[in-house]
Amino acid sequence: MNFKNTSKSKLTLAFISIVITFFVWQQGLRDSLNRPSVSFDISQKEQEIAELSVQSIPVNLKKFFILNDPVEQINKSLSDVPFEELTERNKLIRIITSELNDPLIYKNISKDFEDKNYKFMIDEIEKKSNNNSYKVNSEKFDLFKGDRFLYHLLSQKFDFDDSALISKSFSRKMFFKILAIRLIPLLTILIGSILALKILWKTISLKKFGWQEIKSLDLELIDMVLLIAGGFVVLGEVVSPLFSISLVELISKNISNELSQSLKIFFGYLFMAIPPLWIVFYQIKSLNGEFTFKKDYLQFNFLPIKYAIIQGIKGWLAIVPFVLLISLIMNSLIDNQNGSNPLLEIVLNNNNYLSFFLLFVTTTLLAPLFEEIIFRGILLPTLSRDFGVISGIIVSAFIFALAHLSLGEMPPLFVLGIGLAITRIASGSLFSSVIMHSLWNGLTFLNLFLLRT
Repeated sequence: MNFKNTSKSKLTLAFISIVITFFVWQQGLRDSLNRPSVSFDISQKEQEIAELSVQSIPVNLKKFFILNDPVEQINKSLSDVPFEELTERNKLIRIITSELNDPLIYKNISKDFEDKNYKFMIDEIEKKSNNNSYKVNSEKFDLFKGDRFLYHLLSQKFDFDDSALISKSFSRKMFFKILAIRLIPLLTILIGSILALKILWKTISLKKFGWQEIKSLDLELIDMVLLIAGGFVVLGEVVSPLFSISLVELISKNISNELSQSLKIFFGYLFMAIPPLWIVFYQIKSLNGEFTFKKDYLQFNFLPIKYAIIQGIKGWLAIVPFVLLISLIMNSLIDNQNGSNPLLEIVLNNNNYLSFFLLFVTTTLLAPLFEEIIFRGILLPTLSRDFGVISGIIVSAFIFALAHLSLGEMPPLFVLGIGLAITRIASGSLFSSVIMHSLWNGLTFLNLFLLRT
């Protein structure tokens, strides 16, 4: 890095930004260890859907979709977690699905629940545990009709008919959900593996990789420090939330908590993106004396549009097997990984369609466009110019993974970052990596959407 022609004010800003970034990212990574993994909730939701779909699964397919009794699997998973650490809903499910003489459950069965409906049900279960012939008026269970799985468990516990709510048409709907949840990832992995092997074989045969010309802006590494540390972290992650949270609190006084959460994420991302994008705008304007949208400064290369989209789809398919393989290896090496993105849990448990729309726009449009501009549009070309393409790919992917502030998700995100960088360079189009990134987030979003019961 050449400091001779760099102003002292620029160096000072860069130094301060790096110091703040170090402490922010260090704290963020440490905090990620205290965030629960969403994989537990995802697994449980899948088992719930499997149970609700049982009556509609063809007999010859049941062995494929129902390996073990879903209710037993859920109880076993919940039993592995300390009772006091479970959510109130999961405490109730654990109690309902356990034997009445379970000493742990019996000890906790009369504990107070904050939710009055759950508390009522705990009292009813306790009465039944003391008198097995105890009968409850089934109308009392109408309180739980909003949670079909819980209602289904109660019908089994208290022996009443739930067919009006868990109808054949509903069960069929759950079957199609479990079909999509199981088959979409398998098909993606299969097609992606074939495509990845084909690309690998072609590369070995030609003894070279078809890199396209990658043009970098005439920026220095210190400009990258100011963009990532100063714009992305200090202004984007530290300062901007002060304004976005205040704005949402002003407009969300009389709306649901789900919508309020989604608005905070939506506006939080918008406000976070503004400072680094403004820095990009300023840097380009300083280099060219002006900023014109007609000029493709970052090599989006939209045209031909069909080519750019196909390259994005190919990149997405080819990287899926590698990311999932790394995830499986991490899961086998580390039990109960923590640090999942809080957004995943919000999507999984959200029932407000306007909230869903806001979260969908944020994850599949705003995030891919913004992150690709920063990491593959500016950072990757600059690093590749100064240190070589391979180093540029690796370093930009590492910073991309680190910026998500999740120790548990860093290895898969690092592999994804490598795939995005390769797609960017191999296609010669930043738009292709945006498409790839959008498809990755979109598949995750679709899976979480399907898991809702």
